Amino acid sequence: MSATMSPAAPLRHWLRIVVRSSLLLVVLLAIAGFLFENISEARERRFNPRPGKLVDVGGYKMHIDCAGQGTPIVILDAGLGDSYISWRKVQPQMSRFTRVCSYDRAGLGYSDSSPRQRTSKVIAEELHALLHNGGITGPLILVGHSMGGYDVRLFASLYRNEVAGMVLVDASHPEQRKRFPPALNDLDAGWIRDEEFLEFTTPLGIPRLLGFCGHDAVVRSAECNFHTVREGVAELKTFPESADQTLTAGSLDDMPLVVLSHDPNTPQPDLPEDLVKPTNDAWQQMQTELAQLSTRGTQVTAKNSGHYIQLDRPDLVIEAVRNVVDQVRQNSTRTSEP
Repeated sequence: MSATMSPAAPLRHWLRIVVRSSLLLVVLLAIAGFLFENISEARERRFNPRPGKLVDVGGYKMHIDCAGQGTPIVILDAGLGDSYISWRKVQPQMSRFTRVCSYDRAGLGYSDSSPRQRTSKVIAEELHALLHNGGITGPLILVGHSMGGYDVRLFASLYRNEVAGMVLVDASHPEQRKRFPPALNDLDAGWIRDEEFLEFTTPLGIPRLLGFCGHDAVVRSAECNFHTVREGVAELKTFPESADQTLTAGSLDDMPLVVLSHDPNTPQPDLPEDLVKPTNDAWQQMQTELAQLSTRGTQVTAKNSGHYIQLDRPDLVIEAVRNVVDQVRQNSTRTSEP
């Protein structure tokens, strides 16, 4: 029998062993990564308990954290894929002069995932349910960063009687995709692929092992998890639809409004050098247009700040919110006088 055996038979035998061993190793590594990720998440959340509370919004719960006393109540809405953590440099100081709440959109941070589509209109409706069910009533001042600007503008269009003022922090403009250099929009597919890679690998603990989750345990406990990454991808993919929805939001009439815009001279390493100036020029023009949404709108350029003004220049965000709070209180005093 050995005389008739093909010379390639031993080679095929060893190849099968190598393939099976490799597959077994991959499976074992995946299991180890999955266990590592889940144990790490559980440990971080045990030692860094979430602030605030969870509120049922119709079969799933959303996280909101409020501090301070008084009215109007300030609601902070973070940028695309960001949790309540992005406001931690400004919320404590704001709580000294009024009540202020940050929250996690469904699927982000400590909030449960939502079965609904992740567009800004849905997000505005979910925020309204969160505030209503959480016993938080107006008058409200809405603060939106980046894509959060879409959310708060749609909230104001849907529930106008509950909104008394607004602050837009380097907020997105609904026509930006048309008005940015075409080459910038061509980069979107690459950004989506990068986020999808994180979505696929997070359950296996790979981003955590590679240091993508950073060194801040509080941030990791809120944001370094699968459902937060998945929500970020979903918001990125529905961004064009959210922009189209915001186009219908209309003006803010005479609502107190402050628009904060990043410094166009701040380096932007995430953009190719030849796209920086045309992108900034278009962005500044659109920021000016956002300030014109209200007859009482003003625009402030945040010197030495990039896109995250609440992190680079928290003083300006606090000042802008205080400005709008004071205007709303003055309006309330005038209307209550006989």
